[in-house]
Amino acid sequence: MLHRMAIVGITSSSAKNARRYVEVMESAGADVRVLMPDDHGDVPTEELMQGIGGLLLAGGPDIDPDIYGERPDPNANLELNRPLDDLELRILEHALDLDMPVLAICRGMQLLNVAFGGKLIQDLPDHKAEKIDGRWESAYHQIFIAPGAKAAAVIGMAGLFKVNSLHHQGLKEAQRAPRLMTTAYEVDDGLIEGLESPEHSWVIGLQCHPERQDEVPKLFANLFLGLNERAETFLSAPAA
Repeated sequence: MLHRMAIVGITSSSAKNARRYVEVMESAGADVRVLMPDDHGDVPTEELMQGIGGLLLAGGPDIDPDIYGERPDPNANLELNRPLDDLELRILEHALDLDMPVLAICRGMQLLNVAFGGKLIQDLPDHKAEKIDGRWESAYHQIFIAPGAKAAAVIGMAGLFKVNSLHHQGLKEAQRAPRLMTTAYEVDDGLIEGLESPEHSWVIGLQCHPERQDEVPKLFANLFLGLNERAETFLSAPAA
């Protein structure tokens, strides 16, 4: 019997932004389909997701505060892409309805929280990357991943990890959607660094950028291997 390569859908604002995510998922053994608003904004959701067994919500621009019932902070210098928001929200809803495996990274984790009814802190100045000599350099901090979290099981261990930080938005417990569970947090300020859905088999969100593999522990590559394995299982399951 031929091995069936999993197809993982990667949402992104552009092919350029998706490049690192495509590379790590292909390295994990997956076939990928990049889902972008310019190309797929008008495609019906079921047609768009046909054949896809897993979803990766990638990093990207800020989420429109209007979606979670707030006005934009004029001092936050928000970079918005409402067509991407709308595309990702309907794709995510479809994936959750099917209990499809989902890995949500940075903006993706924030979108996951918003989709479940949570809110965001619109600006976190201390977490931004810095531009040094014309190149963006990541900030770094320590996070704690809780024992028993799905992320810990997939990575292979819980505990303290030094990871990158390239976001200027985020959430604490006051903004967290009640149906989601906090699985990781930043040691210094308590910012939520990991979420999962207890209602689903494999829905994992992380605030850091594990696709930047030279900036996180090597074990974090297991997240992409895990998504690929779960996507294969999803696609091979008999139809309900």
